[in-house]
Amino acid sequence: MTLHQDLTKGAVDGVAVTATPRGLSAIQRPGCAAAIWERAPLESFQSWIDARALEELPRGRLILQPHAVRAAMHDMADLHGMPSCDERTMFVDDVAALSQIFATLMDAPYLRLRLGVVTGNACRKFHLDSLTARLICTYRGTGTQYALAEEDGEPTEVFTAPTGSPIIMRGTRWPSGLPRDVLHRSPPIEGSGEARLVLVLDPIQDLEAAQREEALH
Repeated sequence: MTLHQDLTKGAVDGVAVTATPRGLSAIQRPGCAAAIWERAPLESFQSWIDARALEELPRGRLILQPHAVRAAMHDMADLHGMPSCDERTMFVDDVAALSQIFATLMDAPYLRLRLGVVTGNACRKFHLDSLTARLICTYRGTGTQYALAEEDGEPTEVFTAPTGSPIIMRGTRWPSGLPRDVLHRSPPIEGSGEARLVLVLDPIQDLEAAQREEALH
């Protein structure tokens, strides 16, 4: 199957939607501002992760090589008391696989991995990230929202990446610009009682510079 056959037209111009992980490479194509691997999590996995107490959901911020993600995720899961079971293994393996896919696409020797539990309105304004590209995957709760930038204010038509579907978006440091940017935000969930579990991956080319930046946080 060719890349062209893997892709379908997204609801937003400049957004590629793929049914396979290799289709995420569309982010490298001219005119593509974002790529979504549209997939449906196994019902058993989604029920399991949705039922976890918040304190069991792993969270952290690390800079590491892609091959080290699996071990780091197991350590993070142990630290937060996530039960050891088939579903946890699926979760850890998926984060490790997405890390390897993204690092290969970005030709990045290191990644910044952030895993967070969100219960309020984090980054509710539409924006572009100040980096080359970013991968976001929401494992629990409402997915990342995206829209075309408007010249005269906030976007009027908003789309939501499906839960469990990773989305890669170009940032302001991507080498070539686009006619219109695809912006994104965290969905506003304040007061809803919803808890989101969100993975964010950033490519790191200069380890020392990234470590200095981390020291400022």
